[in-house]
Amino acid sequence: MNISQGIRVIAINPGSTSTKVAVFDNESPVLVKNLNHTAEELDQFDRITDQFEYRKKLIYDVLKKAEIRMDLVRAIVGRGGLVKPIESGVYEVNEAMKKDLIHSPMGAEHASNLGGLIADDLAKSIPNARAYIANPVVVDELDDIARYSGHVLMPRISVFHALNQKAVARQHAKSVLRKYEDMNLIVIHLGGGVTVGAHCKGRVIDVNQGLDGDGPFSPERTGTLPVGALVRLCFSGKYTEKQILKMNKGEGGLVSYLGTNSAYDVEQKMMAGDKKSKEVFEAMAYQVSKEVGAMYAVLKGEIDAILVTGGVAHSKWFVNQISERVYKMAPVHVYPGEDEMRALAFNGLRVIRGETEAKIYV
Repeated sequence: MNISQGIRVIAINPGSTSTKVAVFDNESPVLVKNLNHTAEELDQFDRITDQFEYRKKLIYDVLKKAEIRMDLVRAIVGRGGLVKPIESGVYEVNEAMKKDLIHSPMGAEHASNLGGLIADDLAKSIPNARAYIANPVVVDELDDIARYSGHVLMPRISVFHALNQKAVARQHAKSVLRKYEDMNLIVIHLGGGVTVGAHCKGRVIDVNQGLDGDGPFSPERTGTLPVGALVRLCFSGKYTEKQILKMNKGEGGLVSYLGTNSAYDVEQKMMAGDKKSKEVFEAMAYQVSKEVGAMYAVLKGEIDAILVTGGVAHSKWFVNQISERVYKMAPVHVYPGEDEMRALAFNGLRVIRGETEAKIYV
């Protein structure tokens, strides 16, 4: 009997306003549920980790109502949160990880931290199941030279769409009958934030810090700003630290220029003849293309493909704006959207099937 027969994997992905849960029978989804949370429901909790019991109960209720055969479950894979910087891969949830998921060493909270905690709790009730996280946003494989920023007090750090970038890179490698670890790729994730990674033989050796740091502007984030102007703004006395941080992440990018974080709405206005929308949308694609050029230099021009993914990749016009500027570097392949639930589940399957070993978090 094939070891993969009858295997089920549960994927758990807590977000800021939703909790997603999915059950896969090998590669096939048998349940996909997106549970939305109102502001009123979440405002009752002082900290994100205080939401543990609330979100856990919702997941348990969904699984019970769907009558999922839990005896077939072998892995529960939670979205990894803001733990310590780690190399890519699948990590089994242990006590050290749970401590850092509750008290993030990154000095910040994110709903994704709950993924590993809920996965661990659920796995304890299933005899043959193990709890894991896979490729959290803090995956760090940077070359040492990429950590230099220009000032010793402000090193560059790795925070990016690791889960989706790695999943798309492996998907592409499989489609061309090659191993991800044997290829050089530039992967562009176009979401609420934008990250562009240089994947060298299975490692992301350089990537812009898209959470609140550098790179292209995006639907909600400013990306790299003129340093002098930013410093003067901070000390102008007009804004608090909280307001400046909100400008940078949440009120930057398309929100700042056009008052919306919807790339779709911007494109619709552009198609209707709005010149400002077209100029801003093109400027965003222009900055993404510049970042691709930077990663081309990082990989010394030896690139097998440029991959475009994320929600904004559904816009053919936007992707074409990038392709026209970078296609001479390498073939451009588009994988629109992001299937995080499938990526989480497939990482669990890889461990079960012996295609990779779960790593130990310390």
